[in-house]
Amino acid sequence: MDIKKIVVQDFRNIELQELDFCPNINCISGGNGEGKTNLLDAIWYLSMTKSAFSPSDRFNFRHGCSSFALSGLYGLPSAPDTRISIRVDGSGKKLRRDDKPYGRLADHIGLLPVVMVSPADVAMVSETGEERRKFCNAVLSQMSAEYLNSVQNYTRLLSQRNAMLKNGNPDPQLLDVIESQMELHARPVYEMRSALSSDLSPLVQEFYSEISGGKEQVSISYRSDLDKGPLADMLRSRRERDSILKYTGAGVQRDDFLFELNGWPIRRCGSQGQQKSFLVALKFAQYSLMKSRSGFAPMLLLDDLFDKLDMGRVQNLLKMVAGNDFGQIFLSDSNKVRLSGIVDSITAERTYYEAKGGAFTRND
Repeated sequence: MDIKKIVVQDFRNIELQELDFCPNINCISGGNGEGKTNLLDAIWYLSMTKSAFSPSDRFNFRHGCSSFALSGLYGLPSAPDTRISIRVDGSGKKLRRDDKPYGRLADHIGLLPVVMVSPADVAMVSETGEERRKFCNAVLSQMSAEYLNSVQNYTRLLSQRNAMLKNGNPDPQLLDVIESQMELHARPVYEMRSALSSDLSPLVQEFYSEISGGKEQVSISYRSDLDKGPLADMLRSRRERDSILKYTGAGVQRDDFLFELNGWPIRRCGSQGQQKSFLVALKFAQYSLMKSRSGFAPMLLLDDLFDKLDMGRVQNLLKMVAGNDFGQIFLSDSNKVRLSGIVDSITAERTYYEAKGGAFTRND
């Protein structure tokens, strides 16, 4: 699968650009704030129907604009020329496939599998479990419609329960119904997150060893309230406490993933280079798992990949990317000379774009 062409209008700092891509490596160079990451985010948006960085679409409108539009021409295994377009304005999002509107945005997720490696990934190490759950959701929602449906339904029911707790004196019978439904949707979320952790951990170690030269041992483990038993029982026993606190204190919304280096939390004992290597290995493990499940390679977006990596790790990383296991790749870097020197040594099938003020000039 690859994206052949993209049209971006009024997205972040990009006024109007139409760009063609090659099926192998596509390079975007330019200084900070010129639009490199915005272009990669536009590609991500067409796959996931939301930004990789901004929780609210109002931050994606170009300054002074009240809408934006994205369109991509894709080569899919089942359809060589598939057009995906999305327009976002004050009335919401309108997503189309070959000019036919989707009934639900969720029906699109997984059609265009994508993996992004970004400097923002450091939040998965340094911030709360919410960042790690976001990563998990981005992986599993692209591989399983059941998972996405379960997460969405659970989140809706959780909001209903929290609203009842905040209003005071919730109806016990209505809580029984909501909590039993929460249990129904939490169970597949728990089981698939647990399986994902088990599947990712050995892959992360394998990729980390290739990047670092086998110097350290890394692992991933999963923690959930559901390890202790059925969610409905926990929620029932916590009602009085939750009523005082005005929120639900147990459930898969509290799940977390532990990232460890040589048996210690990587956020405490890992250097910046080790943390970056771990996060790249994690995303490459995601890529490998998604490829094996879908039968074809996802798009790989590598934003400022070489930041905080020493030359030895960069060289090991490039050997991996140069292999036959990867499909279409988008690679951004602020150093044009470094980028071309690296990529030219890997392949002759590549395109080069230079970003400046939201405009992109091709200079192969």
